[in-house]
Amino acid sequence: MKRRIVIALLAAVFLMTVSSAKAQQAKKVPRIGFLEGASIAESQGLDPFRQGLRDLGYLDGQNVIVEIRAMEGKPDRIPDLVAEIIRSKVDVIVTPVAAGAQAAKKATTTIPIVVIGGDPVGSGLVTSLARPGGNVTGLSALVELGGKRLEILKDTLPNLNRVAVFWNSTNTPMEFQFKETKAAAGVLGVKLQPLEVRGPEDFEAAFKSATRERAGALTALRNPMLVNHRKQFLKLAEETRLPAMYDDRNFVEPGGLMSYGTDRADLFRRAATYVDKILKGAKPADLPVERPMKFELVINLKTAKQIGLTIPPNVLVRADKVIK
Repeated sequence: MKRRIVIALLAAVFLMTVSSAKAQQAKKVPRIGFLEGASIAESQGLDPFRQGLRDLGYLDGQNVIVEIRAMEGKPDRIPDLVAEIIRSKVDVIVTPVAAGAQAAKKATTTIPIVVIGGDPVGSGLVTSLARPGGNVTGLSALVELGGKRLEILKDTLPNLNRVAVFWNSTNTPMEFQFKETKAAAGVLGVKLQPLEVRGPEDFEAAFKSATRERAGALTALRNPMLVNHRKQFLKLAEETRLPAMYDDRNFVEPGGLMSYGTDRADLFRRAATYVDKILKGAKPADLPVERPMKFELVINLKTAKQIGLTIPPNVLVRADKVIK
């Protein structure tokens, strides 16, 4: 009798151990691959994305693991970084870099990809916003704001007739931004001076050209390289005393004059909801791509004073945030 009891107890312990092991396997901690365009230190989206995850109950390092890889403004690193992320056996890939999403889509048809910003349709990532198809979904930043930025510059500088545009013609999303800005310039009676900047080594020559051609202001079209080297860019803008319009507040808070654009932090927080749905079984093809919902005008009065510019009251009153 005692022998049978012992055997029964051992069998029960064995079954409990097996059951526990299966439960642990079932509760495998999901892994998220996050491909950043700038360096990790310069990242504008990682913290809001993590906050979005926390709001949904995901804690990095506890019940979810975020595998971060950073391009540091060097597009040639994308293939290797994407390969690293895939080798990490992630459950979903998140990136604000269109080229990164394209490389990931080319490398895998099974891992879901959440892209943040850019033009997912125009860049071939999804079939349509409503029906993405394939393994890519996310949030589009494709809104026509180039005209609005020029309009605000014109309201700030009524006599403005020439604007230098810093851009990279090889960057697909920037090409759309430039075309849209050019169309708006014709309506506003402003002439554009396109200035190609593909790396920080091009900044100084571009600013000299803008000064030589007597540009009255500048606007910088967004790309990871510019974000990663914005301190150098902002220093040159201050030295040349050119009123500058950017596309987001992360250029204004460290010293840029003004920005008007999508609230990018909101996009990154909302990206976490896509990750949540995917981890719970939703397919990217069934998740419509969403457009931006929040926009903001930010003005740095300290910078305006440094370059000898007075912001008109009718512009100042429209600001969502004023830095003094």
